[in-house]
Amino acid sequence: MARVETFKVSSSGQMSLPAAVRHRWRLDRGGTVDVLDLGFGVLTVPAGHAGRLLDQVLPAAEHYAAVAAEEDPDLISS
Repeated sequence: MARVETFKVSSSGQMSLPAAVRHRWRLDRGGTVDVLDLGFGVLTVPAGHAGRLLDQVLPAAEHYAAVAAEEDPDLISS
């Protein structure tokens, strides 16, 4: 079921999910999603699933190491 899809983001930052995705996630009438900024990419998942998924896919130590390796000043924590 996993596949890569390309989504268009408007100049105001809005993004539309395809109908099939909205249906599968039960977002036909709208709703919320979690957006994870991983430092090297962005992951969008159904609301409430971000923490559990992140722990399964990318353990905290590995995530922090990946972010620390990036040179993006927005990712530097103080």
